[in-house]
Amino acid sequence: MTSMPENAPTSESAIPMAPALRPWKIWLALGMAAVALLVSVALWQKLAHIQEQLARQSADAGQQSLEAKAWAKQAQDTVKDSAARLGLVEARLGEVALQRSQLEELMQSLSRSRDENLVVDIEAALRMAQQQAQLTGSVEPLLAALKSAQQRVHRAAQPRLAPVQRALEKDLDRLNAAPVFDLPGLLIKLDEGVALVDGLVLANQNQAANSAVPGPASVGGAQPAPSWWMAGLIRFGEQLRGLVRVSRIDSPEAALLSPEQGFFLRENLKLKFLNARLGLLARQKDAARNDLGSAAVMVRRYADASSRKTTQMLQLLEQAGLQMKASEMPHLEASLNALSTAAAGR
Repeated sequence: MTSMPENAPTSESAIPMAPALRPWKIWLALGMAAVALLVSVALWQKLAHIQEQLARQSADAGQQSLEAKAWAKQAQDTVKDSAARLGLVEARLGEVALQRSQLEELMQSLSRSRDENLVVDIEAALRMAQQQAQLTGSVEPLLAALKSAQQRVHRAAQPRLAPVQRALEKDLDRLNAAPVFDLPGLLIKLDEGVALVDGLVLANQNQAANSAVPGPASVGGAQPAPSWWMAGLIRFGEQLRGLVRVSRIDSPEAALLSPEQGFFLRENLKLKFLNARLGLLARQKDAARNDLGSAAVMVRRYADASSRKTTQMLQLLEQAGLQMKASEMPHLEASLNALSTAAAGR
């Protein structure tokens, strides 16, 4: 064993003696311990409350998490359902768009068909009205057909029918400005021509009043009575003058016309006038115009040009010809051409 040094102090001398504790320090220490205990208890209770609150919040958070998961699943289902519905709606929209395009094509086809039918109907109505006007000799069927066509084209309101509208207006203005055909007045003129035929002087007819030469008793004042042989010579000369007549005849065939042929000539002229009258009543204006032209040729060829009756007859035939020209029904060429162009789709 190791021996301790000699000069080392002993235990009693090495550890100093603690001083004696005072009582207030003891109470202070106890108080501080009690406060620490109270604080510890309070902290423990607060911690327990916090733990309980945390536990409750954790439970609530778990419940909310479950609910959020449920909502998320429901939202996913809703999204899937919405996506399915959206796909169905898109498919329906595609079908609707296809049906709409088909419907538009059908409507355009129906519109074109309606326009074509309208053009065909208007053209048929105008042609029928033109035939009625030619049969009746009145422009009223044409006016009524043009006005009806204008109303139908205006109601259609199609830009491609604008040329047709302008053509209808043009023909309507032309019809309104056309002179009115006086059929009764023309028939009266033809009757007057028939009455003038009997008094018509032919080119070879013996005009005794124009060719007679006054005898000696008619020249000057009172003449002494000629002797018997002079009177015989005068009578013989008058007979020769009646047998031979010298005059200018432009138409050679008129000189060869016998009195019997002159009668038939007048009857033929009357027939020409009557045929022209019947042609007008039957609306055969071309035939009536030809009859009047033939009558004018016969009058110029066989009638005496210096006669007043011939002048009256030619004037009457000329006036009748002018009225016949005014009686021509105007043709609806502009409207029919415009309708043909519209029907062709140009």
